[in-house]
Amino acid sequence: MNMNKASLDLIDFRTGKYQRNIYNQANPEVTRGLGDVGNDILVYGSKLYVIVNVSNKLEVLDAKTAKRIKQIDIVNCRYITFSEGKVYVSAYLGKVGDASATQGIVAQIDTTSLTIEKKVNVGRQPEEMAIVGRKLFVANSGGYSPPDYERTLSVIDLVSFKEIKRIDVAINLNRVKADRYGDLYVTSRGDYYDTPSKLFVIDTQKDAVKKVFDIAASNLWIDDDIAYLYASTWSYPLQKNTISYTMINVKDETVMDRKFINDGTEKEILVPYGINVNPYTKEVYVSDARDYVTPGKLYCFDPAGNKKWSVTTGDIPAHFAFIN
Repeated sequence: MNMNKASLDLIDFRTGKYQRNIYNQANPEVTRGLGDVGNDILVYGSKLYVIVNVSNKLEVLDAKTAKRIKQIDIVNCRYITFSEGKVYVSAYLGKVGDASATQGIVAQIDTTSLTIEKKVNVGRQPEEMAIVGRKLFVANSGGYSPPDYERTLSVIDLVSFKEIKRIDVAINLNRVKADRYGDLYVTSRGDYYDTPSKLFVIDTQKDAVKKVFDIAASNLWIDDDIAYLYASTWSYPLQKNTISYTMINVKDETVMDRKFINDGTEKEILVPYGINVNPYTKEVYVSDARDYVTPGKLYCFDPAGNKKWSVTTGDIPAHFAFIN
């Protein structure tokens, strides 16, 4: 943050070549590069969408070349998802750290005209989103005003593009991922003191919490019937991070007795900061923020949990997108 060091890396699986900072190479005329804090990434159709949070913009790029197509200005934008020719961007509104920002929004952007068509108000400091059917679910965090955190999941009807409900879940919500059975997995970061991080399952037919996993969860990725998640939970009283890795069977909603890192490599990872699963090979990718100010690392694990390779990345590697 405030160092203008966001970057975009590319790995070509056919050649094994890893390229750092391809945005600057593809767009030398953009004097300040990708910008300040890359916070999400999405491939939809032929376009690559990159949220650059502190630079208050959505970069729309050609997915094959990373050449800029358009910049869309959105104040304090956070995360992105898509459905039926539209992309949806959550945004805090207000400057970074502004506790007086009373609400956030979700913006609807048409992928042909690349213009903002509609906006809808949600809770304070909205984070990740997921779409199930014709409903968009948004995690409200209230993260700028502890201990007065938000604790709801906004439900937006995509036909009317109106907020129709807020589901009470837990404080300081963050990640939202949908499984293929119509449920959502939602993480709560807690308050870093007495209220711990937990994982919640939401029934999207009833718009209600159906199950609580009493385990810490910072981030997760769902592939087929498995949710892969890690926790890197900071405790102010203890002044330390507790790190864990877990797998959940989303079909029967049970914690599995095996891990997705089985060869001891987890001891090398200082701060897990991103996770994804290759939908074709089932390889698991975990990124490491290290010390937050120098280049991070990306690890690849085979389906049995053994390290295949690792590579040095840009600073704080966090978000992934696949181009077929």
